[in-house]
Amino acid sequence: MLDFSITFVITIFNIVLLTFILRAILFKPVSRFMAKRAKLIQDSIDQAKAERAKAQELLEQYQEKLKTANLEASEILKSAREKAKILADKIVDESRIAAEAIVAEARLQAESDRQKAMARFGMEAAALVMAASSRLVRREFSGDDNRRYADMLLNELSAEWPIAKPRLQKGKG
Repeated sequence: MLDFSITFVITIFNIVLLTFILRAILFKPVSRFMAKRAKLIQDSIDQAKAERAKAQELLEQYQEKLKTANLEASEILKSAREKAKILADKIVDESRIAAEAIVAEARLQAESDRQKAMARFGMEAAALVMAASSRLVRREFSGDDNRRYADMLLNELSAEWPIAKPRLQKGKG
């Protein structure tokens, strides 16, 4: 059977006493330290989750702003391209109008020069005809005769060619 001696009772008492002492000195501080540590870790985890959620929200805001900025940039580019096209078309139209004006002016100038040249040619031709006629007839025409024959010749020439009728000036002949 069991023998309960005083040593057994003292041992039990020592174990219980040691348990209370160790619990008060060692287990409770360690438990409090571990609880604080667990709480600190849990707080860090909670804070990390909150910061992650905030970071995710900021990322979404950033992505939305980036998307909006891209849309605005594309609208600005589209608007700029349209304005550039309108400006280019305007410049081309103005250039075309200016070129047409220059061509019309050049045509008028060419026509004027042609008429002047034809008039000069008519006068020179009349003078040559008069000189040749005077040699054929072997006499000098008077100034009035020269004018009359020159006018007659120019009338015939202007009937054949549509040019301005030149007049011989007095003193030439």
